[in-house]
Amino acid sequence: MKILIIGKTGQLGSALLNDALALGHDVLAPSKEELNIIDEDSFLNAMIHYKPEVVINTAAFHNVPLCEIEPVKAFQSNCIAVKRMAEISNEFNVWFVSFSTDYVFSGEKRKPYIESDTPGPLQMYGLSKLAGEYGALSYNKSIIIRTCGLYGVQGATSKGGNFVDNRINDSKQNVRIEISNDQTVSPTYAGDLSKAVLQLIAPPSKESGIYHLVNEGYCTWYEFTKEIFDLLGIDIKLVPVDREGKTGKMRRPLFSALDNEKAKRLSITLPNWKESLHEYLKMKYTDEML
Repeated sequence: MKILIIGKTGQLGSALLNDALALGHDVLAPSKEELNIIDEDSFLNAMIHYKPEVVINTAAFHNVPLCEIEPVKAFQSNCIAVKRMAEISNEFNVWFVSFSTDYVFSGEKRKPYIESDTPGPLQMYGLSKLAGEYGALSYNKSIIIRTCGLYGVQGATSKGGNFVDNRINDSKQNVRIEISNDQTVSPTYAGDLSKAVLQLIAPPSKESGIYHLVNEGYCTWYEFTKEIFDLLGIDIKLVPVDREGKTGKMRRPLFSALDNEKAKRLSITLPNWKESLHEYLKMKYTDEML
């Protein structure tokens, strides 16, 4: 299958690139300079030049606090660009896959959200991603994948790495760390997500719509951090903090774990978050520490 991957240097894009190549797919992965999602002409030229069968867009404006300050930029990347890429892909009769977030939900449900649950974003990031969902799904051959708490080997440029590595680095510089214990999420390893995505888009199973793809189970960020430190034997005072989902004037959902209901019906499963975290730490921080 000929796949165009947008965002190859990100934590998900890099995993998709490696996994797709390993499966023998014909992968095209232009740099940001070659294909900028807010430049409609560069995407159109890529479609004409590469002639892919599937487009996978992992590029987005991910910085949640900055989305509040720069909402126009957030909507340009997360909504307008996504809708236009879906439209152009549809014109070329090509499948378009893009990613959304648990932040499209309000967190009031208090149990894992399924794909058909009603969204209710609390901040600009979630609102811009939800608008992008609607834009993409107005075209027939579009798939939106919602995920949550993503971490990967490459790390997220906008966040200076990923949550796991950042907490480990924090432990080297502090004797006491405060971590949010009021937000429940489904931490998801990019390597697992990548494999599930490629399984989802494999012929002949493709069906347009929204899919949740996260590691099984859920926990708070405090519980996730405690698991990291316990597995690595890091001895540090870890303090749970309840901020009621607020970061400054911005609100985050208190419970945004996702349920892979539709994927399970297709026999697509992801490991439990604890299992995946252990494998990630084992791979990146050597067997000697575990």
